[in-house]
Amino acid sequence: MPYCVVSHGDPSAAAAAAGEEGDVRIFYQRYGHGGTKVLLIIGFAGTHESWGPQVKGLTGAVEPVDEESPAGDDGAAGEGAEVCCFDNRGIGRSSVPPHKSQYTTVIMAKDALALMDHLGWRKAHVFGHSMGSMIASKLAAIAPERVASLALLNTTGGGYQCIPKIDWQTISLACRFLRARTPEQRAGVDLDVHYTREYLDEIVGSNTRRQMLYQEYVKGLSSCGMQSRHGYEGQLNACWTHKLTQKELDRIRSSGFLILVIHGRDDVVAQLYHARRLAEKLQPAAKLVELHGGHLVSHERTAEVNMSLMEMIKASKSNTDQGEWSNLPKKSDDLLLAGSDSRLAKRECNIIVIYNLLGKLQLILLFFFGVFYIILEHARRVLRVLKPVRVSATSL
Repeated sequence: MPYCVVSHGDPSAAAAAAGEEGDVRIFYQRYGHGGTKVLLIIGFAGTHESWGPQVKGLTGAVEPVDEESPAGDDGAAGEGAEVCCFDNRGIGRSSVPPHKSQYTTVIMAKDALALMDHLGWRKAHVFGHSMGSMIASKLAAIAPERVASLALLNTTGGGYQCIPKIDWQTISLACRFLRARTPEQRAGVDLDVHYTREYLDEIVGSNTRRQMLYQEYVKGLSSCGMQSRHGYEGQLNACWTHKLTQKELDRIRSSGFLILVIHGRDDVVAQLYHARRLAEKLQPAAKLVELHGGHLVSHERTAEVNMSLMEMIKASKSNTDQGEWSNLPKKSDDLLLAGSDSRLAKRECNIIVIYNLLGKLQLILLFFFGVFYIILEHARRVLRVLKPVRVSATSL
């Protein structure tokens, strides 16, 4: 089995008491051969297999490379692409550390860097989806010299930005997710979270796509097992605690590599607004691509996503200027200093403050909803225990 052993251990007594010492095994798979190196980082509760459509699109391969094959930097002369995808800590065949403090996007970015070292890759095109995009952006901030280009799919800025827009659809999905105990129940929820209803209702052959994907999801969850509580809570902690500072944003933006932000307009998990804002903050290096699709737009719109990713790889190789790459309106310092635009900037700041307050209010409402749901479930269990047993007259 191909594993990379990662050690972030702190020899101090405090770290040992917190249970943070020890090695973590990261399971990975390599596909294809060539001088172009691509590292794919999957999101929350996902495994490396979720990158299947992109692996095939970038390399043409469906089977992983024999683990005995040499892994290394083939140089710029090698044609083709070598892709590596892996299971984050807390999921799949990778280790599941028991403490939430062992899961942050910084720690998981260092996992990815350790994997690059293990493979002998000096530099790679780094693509991340959802939580994986948070990890990818942290990797780019920590070690920009290791990044050839950066793609962020269905991304958010972490923290309260991970909260979906609260409506009856998302509340229903949250309830179903919390109650899912079997692969069958979880598969039904995942489909509605990952894809648009229009996509799921399409007829493929004699069945709907929902029926086909449902069987695949159940099979995958049954073979790999449901995510453990430690893994779930740990990865959730990584999302909640993630944040890119202004210094980190400046470092990513000024590092010279091209950035691609891809997002599904109908994503019920990561709101499009936050992706747009992040792309604007990464100007002039960022290009924004909006597609009709849900949270797994990489599956729902595979051809368009793969074309955009390959376009960025080619643009990076040809040293395309960031100004030519970006499709966002250019910033003008002179206009920002003008009086009228200064008032507009202040108005925008006020709108952002109000939006942030609403975001925090949304978080509070979601918290109370979760508490109410837990109390309701507990009350149901108590009532079932206290429910009197009916005894027939003949048994007396």
